[in-house]
Amino acid sequence: MTTAPTPVPAHASAAQSGGGAPGPATPAGTADAAKATTATAANATAPTTTTSGAKAAKAPRPGKARTSRGRAWLAALPLLLFFLVGFGLPAVAIAIGAFTTSSDAPDGGGTFTTDNLTNSLQGAYWTALWGSVRLSLLTALIATVVGLPLAQAVATSRFRMFREAVMSASGVLANFGGVPLAFMFVATLGNAGEVTKRFGLTSHGWSLYTFSGLSVVYLYFLVPLMVITVTPALEGLRTQWREAAYNNGATVVQYWRHVALPVLVPSLLGGFVLLFGASFAAYATAEAMVGSSVPLISMQIGDALSGNVLVGQGNLALALGLDMIVVACLVMAVYLPLQRRSAKWLA
Repeated sequence: MTTAPTPVPAHASAAQSGGGAPGPATPAGTADAAKATTATAANATAPTTTTSGAKAAKAPRPGKARTSRGRAWLAALPLLLFFLVGFGLPAVAIAIGAFTTSSDAPDGGGTFTTDNLTNSLQGAYWTALWGSVRLSLLTALIATVVGLPLAQAVATSRFRMFREAVMSASGVLANFGGVPLAFMFVATLGNAGEVTKRFGLTSHGWSLYTFSGLSVVYLYFLVPLMVITVTPALEGLRTQWREAAYNNGATVVQYWRHVALPVLVPSLLGGFVLLFGASFAAYATAEAMVGSSVPLISMQIGDALSGNVLVGQGNLALALGLDMIVVACLVMAVYLPLQRRSAKWLA
């Protein structure tokens, strides 16, 4: 009796022989083929999954973002410490001394009082404070009006040498002050100055040692400072704005009135504040040239610190300094909101 041979699955036969034609399909063979197809599809999609995982790994994590901000604060720590030591501690000392009696007072000093602040706003001290504010407002306004067209000429100039020469000269002149500046003007526009004698300015009522003469001296370094300050803002005006205005029929005056100046107002005000502060705090030039003939708050503080005050009022100079700080803070309170508005246009 002959026994029929047992059928062998195709995949098993192929595995044993190393190849060959596939045998008849069986349920087991179909299941294995499905598994192989699934594995192949999984392998095909594996690189995409790996790439996506790599991209996801590169995304910043919240912890790393906090670490970056912490490192930024550490980098700014030296500047913050310098500000605290150079500005914070003196401001606190001025505020404390302005409301306490001086060490040479009859009670020994250190007692709380408001007499220093009250006296700083009366009599000659109030006249000096108002004189400084008036001089600073006038000179800062004139320097802003004169410096704007000069800065525009620099910003729109096609000659690189002209631009570099003007900016370099402005940087030097903006930091030129003190006794050398006073001597230069005394030698040229003083009562016996060369320009005064040549053109007979004295007969026309000119005098360098007055409020008007001091204003001219301050403009010597305020105008270059304004050029340096406002030139970057003028460079931030986009050419497309001017072209769009001209294409719509606007004139040069209309462009500046309705487009350029509204955008530049915060920057111009910022420059005005900077010029105001430079003029308000100037001391050496006025002291060397006019002395006490022009009442200024900086002159009064100098006299108070040198001991030229009444007995028991040594801290009056600190009260005068506190008045200057308050004036500066009021001016900055107007400038900061407008500066945020200008930043989004000139960014």
